[in-house]
Amino acid sequence: MDEKDWLMLQSLDKEKSLTKAAERMYITQPALTYRLQQLERRFGVPLIVKNGKGIRFTPEGEYLVSYANRMLSELRNTQDYIVNMQQEVQGTLRIGASLYFGKYKLPYLLKRFLEQYPKVQIQVDTGYSSEIFEMLLQEEIQVGIIRGEFQWLDQQHLLQEESICLVSKEEIDLDRLPALPRINYRLPKLAVKLGEPMSFSLAQSIDLWWHERYQQPPTITMQVDSYETCKVMVKLGLGYSIIPRMFVEPEENLFTVDLKLSNGQPVTRKTWMLYREATMQFAAVQHFVNFLKEHEI
Repeated sequence: MDEKDWLMLQSLDKEKSLTKAAERMYITQPALTYRLQQLERRFGVPLIVKNGKGIRFTPEGEYLVSYANRMLSELRNTQDYIVNMQQEVQGTLRIGASLYFGKYKLPYLLKRFLEQYPKVQIQVDTGYSSEIFEMLLQEEIQVGIIRGEFQWLDQQHLLQEESICLVSKEEIDLDRLPALPRINYRLPKLAVKLGEPMSFSLAQSIDLWWHERYQQPPTITMQVDSYETCKVMVKLGLGYSIIPRMFVEPEENLFTVDLKLSNGQPVTRKTWMLYREATMQFAAVQHFVNFLKEHEI
């Protein structure tokens, strides 16, 4: 087996589909199928079983996937170590970021970082926080930027704590809130399936804020799976919404109120940077971690 075999097994494990795995590897499906068949002939056992439109691994295939993940991790670490032996800051930096941070914050941070360290190669994956956390556990990335509370036993740094606010087109009487139309943010189906912890805990905090103040439930007239969509609906005067303040620009002239619980504690959404102390031996990782710690997010 070589690196291409390991990458093929890893892609099949992630996609559970021959077609999607081939697309992930930028090869044709027949080429992937041929390589898989050659691997099966070499070991003398079937590695996958077709399951409807997808595939699943045999026990032998699952064992080889585990082996492939270990070998790819060792190869990446070896490459990073060799590059790190040179004095100049260079090498590959593998970052995973939650969807919203990856869209609104990370591009600008990477631009400034690369202006300082132009020889660093950046690999970025974005996704739901639970997906990024899993990638960090599997050592597919070196730095994970996620929203929410995860059980991480190594290094972590709080990057951002955003206020959650009520937003409306015009000033409204908060006492009348239960009778007013609310445009509600709803978790995307994939986030629900993955059990996104930050989204659930944030929803619980918002519910607690509501129940401390009102006896009636909110009048939810719309359910959308994007904070940006919530804001567009608000701008059109279709109702109020409750969203992170980062999505509201001052020049939009919207009415906002930061949510606070009865004990004075603000309702917030935290973003963390997670990484392993062992990866700080690599210059690219060390400089990026320190860069994020020193810059205002």
